[in-house]
Amino acid sequence: MELTTLCYLEEDGKYLMMHRIKKKEDINQGKWIGVGGHFEFQESPEECICREVLEETGLHLLDYQYRGLVTFVYNDHDAEYMSLFTATKWRGSLTDCEEGVLEWIPKDEIEKLNLWAGDRIFLKLLAHRNSFFSLKLVYQDDDLTGAWLDGEKLVMRDGMYEV
Repeated sequence: MELTTLCYLEEDGKYLMMHRIKKKEDINQGKWIGVGGHFEFQESPEECICREVLEETGLHLLDYQYRGLVTFVYNDHDAEYMSLFTATKWRGSLTDCEEGVLEWIPKDEIEKLNLWAGDRIFLKLLAHRNSFFSLKLVYQDDDLTGAWLDGEKLVMRDGMYEV
């Protein structure tokens, strides 16, 4: 099982997004995602996200919120459990990232980006839901084949899962 974190820093109606174009052998190659990464030995989700954001952006988180737990099932791999955060306050200056290009993207333009299908679901939840959520996403290669929110299967209509 993998334990990871992901954070969307919010400022002036924008999210800080990473375009994953620098890292070789990257399952996220070409996709736009938030910032985060894998837990280190004995880290809490909060310790992990603070460290990862600092490493990838140069920013020290000061105000952040644990918003949800996302379970990823990808092909026949072990499940990945991702702790999802948003942040609204930090200090420091944005630096270059070895894994991708960081860019502030207006929230209303994010739908136009090359995103994982499941990311579209949890980004909607971040925008419209204040309570903590649990989301399970099942992928076969790049195709999202199933999604469950708080244990209830989501329905797909017109090629999109309804949240």
